Amino acid sequence: MVDLQNDFCAGPVARARFTGDPAVLDAAVAGSVQAASAARRNGVEVVFVRFVGDPAYQGDSWRRRDQQLGKRPKCLEGSWGAEFHGVAPAANERTFTKRACFDAFLSDGFEEHLAAQGVGHLVLAGLYADVCVDTTARTAFQKGFHVTVLTDCTTALHLPHETVLHFMRTVYGARTVPMDDPQAWTTPAPAPSRKEEPCPPLN
Repeated sequence: MVDLQNDFCAGPVARARFTGDPAVLDAAVAGSVQAASAARRNGVEVVFVRFVGDPAYQGDSWRRRDQQLGKRPKCLEGSWGAEFHGVAPAANERTFTKRACFDAFLSDGFEEHLAAQGVGHLVLAGLYADVCVDTTARTAFQKGFHVTVLTDCTTALHLPHETVLHFMRTVYGARTVPMDDPQAWTTPAPAPSRKEEPCPPLN
């Protein structure tokens, strides 16, 4: 579950940032809430990733970007905007915090937790497909994880949603399916081993 927080999902900050149809954002959030329940029913561990954007956590480049674009910090630690929206971690579920960064793998303990649990497949839901979901999917792929993105449990902020999904399929080999697809919760089969072809002799 990626960044299901008030400043991304609801309220004036979220509505001001998401310039598309509000119903699309609402549907993605509702889908993510349902996906958490579906994962629990399927015996799949649910992990929550949250963002905090306090200036104290921002690097110089982040602050400069915000100044140039007139962006204000979001999901300030301890604020309503940083609270989970629609769904919250159960008592036995882990939460990892990203401090002014997009990638879940940059949050303390996230990768170590996956390794300790023997996880090899990540199923991603949450916001946004072209920012934090994509960044996490990219790192996951490079680290050898299989990636599934639940298409009805996310939406894009800056780019057309289908364009982002196509990019992830093409570049990361991501499986992009709705949450009711039975494949969503299963680890892809191992790739067949390939024999090295000998190089042709040089003339």
